Amino acid sequence: MKTAQSLVQERQPEEMEKTPIVSMHQVGKVFPNGYTAVENVNTSIKEGEFVSFVGPSGCGKSTIFKMISGLISPSEGELEILGESGSDQQQQSNDVGFVFQDSTLLPWRSVIKNVMLPLEFQNLSKAEMKEQAEEVLELVGLKDYAEALPRQLSGGMRMRVSIARALVAKPKLLLMDEPFGALDEITRQSLQSELLRIWESQKMTVLFITHNVFEAVYLSTRVAVMTPGPGKIASSVDIPMPFPRTDKVRTSHQFSDIVGKVSQNLKF
Repeated sequence: MKTAQSLVQERQPEEMEKTPIVSMHQVGKVFPNGYTAVENVNTSIKEGEFVSFVGPSGCGKSTIFKMISGLISPSEGELEILGESGSDQQQQSNDVGFVFQDSTLLPWRSVIKNVMLPLEFQNLSKAEMKEQAEEVLELVGLKDYAEALPRQLSGGMRMRVSIARALVAKPKLLLMDEPFGALDEITRQSLQSELLRIWESQKMTVLFITHNVFEAVYLSTRVAVMTPGPGKIASSVDIPMPFPRTDKVRTSHQFSDIVGKVSQNLKF
């Protein structure tokens, strides 16, 4: 008999929950200087999906993520996050985590105190905050570095801390804006595998920005391909490969075929 864990690991994109966690209908963003970053963006993200956004620089990928997170508001269209209007930031504050391109750690705070930062705005005791921070540090493999300072860590380890900080509030939706772009290939592939492990164990929804088609295909249940700015979602490519995904996937014919399909869709 299959265990619950094995069923999670074997899930396919079509087996996921059908509840929309992000809904965008004709969403656009025009900045005060008149620059149109995105226009007529239409997409629906289901609960439990891992969706990567790829497209040329300046096509509005980060703008979309900032609107989803509530950092900026759409100029037009309808945006709903977790069933609420995108303007209801208070409701979403603990449900949406954001990992930026840079680890953005406070250099004077230890690893565990950096991770505890989002919890300091909640009504929790110091003991509760420490316990939750220790849990996520163990999840990302950094429990033994809890008292280290950021300058004592490698780039990959600092990014793990950043991911732990985003996870500590137990978000339902995790946004990741090209978090591995500055890392060497060995570290990058290692963190890709770690991210998938965390995604499967936490059962959350992940939206991921990358310029690397290989990375997008390896990680995702679906890849959203964007046009040059003002950005639109030109196509959506399903990735019908089962989880968990091992390094052998990267050398398979199926993987190469899907990478080719996404790459072809990027040619405008």
